[in-house]
Amino acid sequence: MTEPDIILASSSPFRQELLSRLQLPFRCISPDIDESVKQDEDAGHYVSRLAQEKAQSIAHQHPKAIVIGSDQCAYLNGEILGKPGSHENALKQLQNARGNEVVFYTGLSVQSQKSGFNQVDCVEFRVGFRDLRDAQLEHYLRTEKPYHCAGSFKSEAYGITLFSYMSGDDPTALIGLPLISLTSMLEQAGITVV
Repeated sequence: MTEPDIILASSSPFRQELLSRLQLPFRCISPDIDESVKQDEDAGHYVSRLAQEKAQSIAHQHPKAIVIGSDQCAYLNGEILGKPGSHENALKQLQNARGNEVVFYTGLSVQSQKSGFNQVDCVEFRVGFRDLRDAQLEHYLRTEKPYHCAGSFKSEAYGITLFSYMSGDDPTALIGLPLISLTSMLEQAGITVV
């Protein structure tokens, strides 16, 4: 019996590392989709839609595979925060976050064209930011350079020092791929994880 073809629809090294924890063979293909937020779209719907579109894009190209799509955003004071892309934008995000709670939404989709399996989930995780001075935020950014991370930090590394608390059911959701939900979805799609 051959192992199922599992594809992670992502180029994120963070998601690749997380998926490798499940000890399943997989490959990565980066989808090409428009990641713009639609007018009046809330954060949970936004990341769920993108996760589904990413998985769907790759599933159409590889109909026999089981495809995993995921996307994440941070939400603060009514605004969706994406990846900062630059030091200046990252500093603004962290300045706005300090002393506040930021909610992270991680969308997850597992699809298989062959079996017709299609499941989507959105996992929420809350983080309280310490009220740090600009010099401390600058030091963090220059040390870790998290410019391609939603919210401008890496919780699995030095970014943990920015927080006063973390709250949620799945800490891997904060890194970008909720493994608890993913394990359940993969098993429902016919893949034995344990």
